[in-house]
Parts: sequence; structure tokens; C-alpha cells
Amino acid sequence: MLVDSHCHIDFPVLFDRLPQSLELMQAHGVSTAVCVGVELEKFPGIVSLTESCPNILATVGVHPSKTGVREPTVKELVTLAQHPRVIAIGETGLDYYWHKDMPKWQRRRFRAHIHAARDCGKRLIIHSREAIHDVLRIMKEERAEQVGGIMHCFSENWEVAKEVLDMGFYISISGIITFKNAKTIREVVRLTPLNKLLIETDAPYLAPDPYRGRINQPGYVKYVAEEIARLREISFDEVAKATTENFFHLISD
Repeated sequence: MLVDSHCHIDFPVLFDRLPQSLELMQAHGVSTAVCVGVELEKFPGIVSLTESCPNILATVGVHPSKTGVREPTVKELVTLAQHPRVIAIGETGLDYYWHKDMPKWQRRRFRAHIHAARDCGKRLIIHSREAIHDVLRIMKEERAEQVGGIMHCFSENWEVAKEVLDMGFYISISGIITFKNAKTIREVVRLTPLNKLLIETDAPYLAPDPYRGRINQPGYVKYVAEEIARLREISFDEVAKATTENFFHLISD
């Protein structure tokens, strides 16, 4: 079985066809998907979804690029994270692609999420886009290694991957690995210990080949696992077993 460690199945483009998405997960051997929170206003809907779908888990957080939404406090994040279906704090981090002026509020928000994770003992789901040096700096300053977690949709080089691994975080690989220009990530996949790899879709974004350019689905995480198996010259079953065990070890440890 497979685990999609990061998706947004609550987004309308997927939620409006939820039965079909769940059927595709089952058909492709995906036993579990994590619905990652991106704003607090939508958190009740995510919780409701997880309560009606036992194979969907949740996180709570505010995406670093989100503006015009309720700003999270450490206290509120800790309180919301007490729900038994919530496995982590995030999606958090920094995104300098959408906010090229590198606003201070993004960095304050990131620090609040790390503080909340440390306070409640939950893992972190970290997003980084064109901001990896500040992401790593803040992770170290705020002692993110005390809780660990997942570097979501990893797209950096092996040197960065080593720093992430040294802090006790797992490397999560998305459908980008199937793209023709993914040379850097392929090297990371070959070099990262198998017991530190996770797989994800980031659905509805980043659909892997052969569905690139279409709406992504949690069920398509199968294609990520297949590509990792090909790159590492091991069986698909070995990748499926390792990444699934890695995920459940991470959230239960």
C-alpha cells in the first residue's frame, strides 16, 4: 500500500468529485492521504472530511503565501492540533516566489508554526520556494529539529537535502520527479537513505507524467513511487513498503 503524504483533497476541484478520487486511491493501492491545511478558515471542513473518511488525515496551518486570511497564533495552532485526526503543523515555511519582497510577516508566521509544533509535540510540514537559505536558518534558530517532520515537495540539491536530513526531517518527493528536467531531484532520490524518503502528490497540483498538465489526484502517487523504484533500481513493492513504513513511523514516534 501507498501513502500520499501531502495533498489538498479538500480543494473544490477534488472535493466536488470526492467519491471518484477515493475510488482512484483504492484502485492504485493508496491506503492513506494527508489533507494539508493552508488556512484556518477552512480547517473545520478538513476535520469534517477526515471524520467521514477514515483513510484521510489532516494537518493545521497557514500557507506561507496566503494573504487576507486569519493570522495563526501559537495558542490557536496548538489548540486545533489537539484533534485526533491532526498529525502535524503546517503547511508552513517561506515562499519568495509569490512574495519577492521577502516580507517579515512570512518569517514571523513560520516561527509561530515552529513554536506551536514544539509546544504540542506534533511534526512540521515545511514548504520552501526560492527561500531555502532563510528556511534552513529559521529552522535552526527555532530548533525545528526538536520535532522534525517533512520537507514537502523537495526540489533542492543534495547539499540542502543533507542539512534537512541532519535535522531529522524526511524528504518528500512529488510528481516533479517524473519531469524531464528533474535532474537535481533525481540525484537526491538516489542518495537519500530509503528510510528517509516519503512520497506525495500535492494534488491538485503537479500531476506526474503521464498526466502532467491535468488535475492531480492522490491516487497518482503511484507514479511517483514507480519512478523512485526505477531510479534506485529496486522493486516498486520495496518503495511502497519503505515509504509507507516511514510515514507511520514519523507520525507515531
